[in-house]
Amino acid sequence: MSTRLNVLGEPLEPCSLKPMTGFYRDGSCFSGPDNQGLHAVCIYASEEFLEYSKKVGNDLSTPRPEYNFAGVKPGQSWCLSGPRFVQAHKDGMAPHIFIHATHQRMLELIDLETLKSYAIDL
Repeated sequence: MSTRLNVLGEPLEPCSLKPMTGFYRDGSCFSGPDNQGLHAVCIYASEEFLEYSKKVGNDLSTPRPEYNFAGVKPGQSWCLSGPRFVQAHKDGMAPHIFIHATHQRMLELIDLETLKSYAIDL
């Protein structure tokens, strides 16, 4: 599954160009075989989710200039690691997602119906 399709089997849409996201920093959540973290789910970053993520050890909001990373702000979109999304789902803290920008590799971790329940673009 290394094609540029989303979980619906359609062409993968961009997630965010500002901030530039994705494992390959190309604005999409494409997840090829070298993306071991499976950064495949395009989330809508709410303040609540960013706080939760920081608490569980995945600080997305603090700028890291040494990595040219400005930090994710509430209201922005971001390609999140699939395992982190599954963890948030199990904790009842999963963010809303853009399903058309979520790569099909997410289906290796979680079922389509669950992903649809978080989609804000259906």
